[in-house]
Amino acid sequence: MTPLSNLIKGQAYGLGFDLVGIATLGPAQTAVANDEWLEKGYAGEMAYLHRGAAKRRDTRLPFAGATSAIVVGLDYGGRSPSGPVARYARGDDYHDLMVRKLDALHVSIEVAAGHDVVGKAYVDTGPILERDLARRAGLGWFGKNTNLLNPGLGSFFFIGALLIGLDVEPDAPFDEDRCGTCTRCIDACPTGALVEPRVLDATRCISYLTIEAKFEIPIEFHDAIGSLIYGCDICQEVCPYNIKFAQELKVPEFEPRAAIAGKDADTLARDILAMNDEEFRVAFRGSPMKRAKLRGLRRNAAVVLDNMGGKS
Repeated sequence: MTPLSNLIKGQAYGLGFDLVGIATLGPAQTAVANDEWLEKGYAGEMAYLHRGAAKRRDTRLPFAGATSAIVVGLDYGGRSPSGPVARYARGDDYHDLMVRKLDALHVSIEVAAGHDVVGKAYVDTGPILERDLARRAGLGWFGKNTNLLNPGLGSFFFIGALLIGLDVEPDAPFDEDRCGTCTRCIDACPTGALVEPRVLDATRCISYLTIEAKFEIPIEFHDAIGSLIYGCDICQEVCPYNIKFAQELKVPEFEPRAAIAGKDADTLARDILAMNDEEFRVAFRGSPMKRAKLRGLRRNAAVVLDNMGGKS
């Protein structure tokens, strides 16, 4: 490990990241698979995935002049109990927090280099196949539930990348597949969204149906949604690596906000249905849950209450 790469990793861990690896930018190994996934219609209404498809084929394209990626992981507490809201969305928006941390890392790299370094932070906000980069940076392998799995952390972590115009010694890619013959995630998915190992039909996924989809949720999925109002963690919860290695929540910003904390599905669903637009804005300011908008959350809440016998 060179002094520069060692310094970068030290700074990243100092900023609170749980994982950090370095990759040289170039053609994405999963580009063909991504194109095939889009062609099969598995992206559903997520048209932005089609618009950015060309740039996703090569990680040098999203940001001109970048040659290396510092890829990080930030844990969000897989030991937290299950609930009506997926663990990642209970607190503040991870995009904002991670971009701030990556921007701080960028500054520290420029100080170490002694000159300006072009760079840009990406956290689910650009045309990048982040899992591809993360595997290339040695952070883990693709689980059969399509999540990136780290052998000592599981999968309850966010992925971010800082693309920089600086040649930094890369880490060895993670080439192993440690899922073996296990199919717990596939077997546990209540809607059959995992159509084969490492292939997700998003149009059947509860996370997609309760977050990304703008239409009414097809009746065939209502029972499977159960008490889930926003997102789903089932395929992660049953994974042996998460059962063994998931961490306690340690990032204060990811603690459940007041609108969610301590509420069961029935209470939260009724609260959401009773909210007006201003109450929604106040309760979920800076929350990932704003993505579904109040209309989407009301739709989800109505399905959950119906599942619980609340016909009224």
